Amino acid sequence: MTIAEVSKKYDLTTDTLRYYERIGLLNEVPRTESGIRNYDEESCKRIEFIKCMRGAGVEIEVLIEYMSLFEKGKSTVKARKKLLEEQREKLLEKQKNINETVDRLNYKISLYEEIEAGKRKDFTEEL
Repeated sequence: MTIAEVSKKYDLTTDTLRYYERIGLLNEVPRTESGIRNYDEESCKRIEFIKCMRGAGVEIEVLIEYMSLFEKGKSTVKARKKLLEEQREKLLEKQKNINETVDRLNYKISLYEEIEAGKRKDFTEEL
């Protein structure tokens, strides 16, 4: 697939894809004889992984470290696992914070719904 096709498929700009190559997240994207990028299945799998991790908030530096370890092969399995476990813990903490915020929003919304329905006469504004 060309860079334009990959860009459209994964909703990433061509600049982002080139950036990922430059910083080592997408190593050795295949090219045609004339030098045009020709993303293969392996490259697309990497893009999917990177997009998933970035979408969850995993930092670029962590992904660079992970991909570097991945390139070194089986001897880095423990290090990669540890890195992913650390990221999971960070994401679980974020998830907890998001859930608490959603609960608070739900509470506030229910108060406003009660006020609108005339079920609350004792309304006092609070944060």
